[in-house]
Amino acid sequence: MSVSYAVKSLSQGARELIAFRIGDQEFCVNIMSVREIRGWTQATPMPHAPAYVRGVINLRGAVLPIIDMSARLGMKETEPTQRHVIIVAQVKSKVVGLLVEAVSDILTITDDNIQPVPEVSSDLEKQYARGILAIDKRMICLIELEALFPEKAHDKESEAA
Repeated sequence: MSVSYAVKSLSQGARELIAFRIGDQEFCVNIMSVREIRGWTQATPMPHAPAYVRGVINLRGAVLPIIDMSARLGMKETEPTQRHVIIVAQVKSKVVGLLVEAVSDILTITDDNIQPVPEVSSDLEKQYARGILAIDKRMICLIELEALFPEKAHDKESEAA
């Protein structure tokens, strides 16, 4: 199950986000970083990987790390079912698979729609959350993927090993 979305021309200042669910919460990321959405595929575990890394899958001949977004965001680990999906995303020079419960929406927003992250948020949340969208009685957290998966953190882990 692979779904592709065509990006239509947007009015100036508008951008499209893809919203997804993790438990009873919704998050969104810039649709321009999304390459495809596919059904859950069992991942091969990787020894010594962080707890949020479910493992790797073969994606058309390329090794794709699968990130459990629930665990990465500090929530409980996901027990994936056939209903879960993998969002294949480009994060700077890396391609990663983001394990989420479901894709819920494609949103077209402007900067005016983004409200600041509340001061009561944790430091971890402030690192990756770029704002909150209040749309149709829903609260959706805008995530900056580059902040969740910084390239420098990987280099430091390699040096420490």
